[in-house]
Amino acid sequence: MIIGIPVYDEVDMLDVAGPFEMFDWAGFEIDLLAEQKGPKRFRSKGFTFNVEKTFADARAYDAIWVPGGEIAALAAIIDDPNQTYLKFLVAQAARTPKPMVCSVCEGAMLLAAAGLLDHYHATTHWAFIPCFAERFPDVIVAEGNPRFVLDRNRLTGGGISSGLDEALMLIQLLQGTVAAQKVQQSTQYYPDPPVTSAIPAPPPHCLLPPRGAR
Repeated sequence: MIIGIPVYDEVDMLDVAGPFEMFDWAGFEIDLLAEQKGPKRFRSKGFTFNVEKTFADARAYDAIWVPGGEIAALAAIIDDPNQTYLKFLVAQAARTPKPMVCSVCEGAMLLAAAGLLDHYHATTHWAFIPCFAERFPDVIVAEGNPRFVLDRNRLTGGGISSGLDEALMLIQLLQGTVAAQKVQQSTQYYPDPPVTSAIPAPPPHCLLPPRGAR
């Protein structure tokens, strides 16, 4: 199995690194891709990573994994007059056989901006839920802030840590339950947080700035 992860500067670290670890334990090949090769910055200060493949180097992927990131970075991708990142997503989604098209956290904003969540049930980070109604009204919002939502070949995840659950779901879809269980065991992913809290109400309006407002 081959997974493509299109990244950019100010991407969320755990959106990339957590699922990458899960996929690696599953024995998947993983390509980090970007518009340009070279070092990229995680949103977490002080961490950089290197990308060795451009979008032009993309292979045929079994799944595309779209991570979230800083609001300004998302807006720059969505407002890019060349639509480079979004066109890459559309081209990958149109491949035959159809790959799984996945996002975690605010990465759903990029899938939605590319039109790839229209008429699909989807979720995202709780603070970005209003963006679906305001900016992408053809997306069907899943109720109850689920960790992830599967609708046909679209798999979307909630906030950052949801990517770990979602990655196991993708492994299960591509390789079966036993493979996903082995990854769960290898990574000892049996979460038991020391605190409990409720997911807050979303903000009244979309956090993304209006198109062209940057």
